[in-house]
Amino acid sequence: MYGLLPAWFIPSLLDWNQHRRSRIEVTSGTRESLIHLLMMAEVGLPLTMVLLCEVNPLVLSTIAASIAAHEATALWDVSTAEGSGREVTTFEQHVHSFLESMPIMAASALGCLRWRQVRELLEGARSRDAWRLRWKRNRLPGGYLAAVGAGVVAAIAVPYGEELYRCVTKTDARCADPHADRVPKR
Repeated sequence: MYGLLPAWFIPSLLDWNQHRRSRIEVTSGTRESLIHLLMMAEVGLPLTMVLLCEVNPLVLSTIAASIAAHEATALWDVSTAEGSGREVTTFEQHVHSFLESMPIMAASALGCLRWRQVRELLEGARSRDAWRLRWKRNRLPGGYLAAVGAGVVAAIAVPYGEELYRCVTKTDARCADPHADRVPKR
């Protein structure tokens, strides 16, 4: 987790930069920006559970469902972008590939580390504790959790909050001026 989590921040910033470069606010706008927030929630919920709670069949099931939802939302994201006329470059597609594969890689690594819990899930997880959310007995260091939180704020919340702000304010401008959404020719 010490390498995998920070590895998410760089492609997240690269993706945000591609949205900025392609002027998302005058193409797919608020709709695509909100889809990005949905994908972050789909990754953030299971990630928070793994950081703070004991890994058990409930957590593993949540991870699996979140990965499936994230993959479906990623398809919706790209179709929304392309349908709006926003250019999705080859580089941005490669960044997306990395961002899409990270949850699967993280879940695979977790499955190797917590193979007993995976086996319990596959065998039906009949115990009551298998389906209860419990705080970690051996908690992660507070400094590590603070660093992850700071990384999430700096590399995800601030940039994508700025993106949503740009999109919402541009949408307001389009309502006032119907020609405000024209993308200038290059």
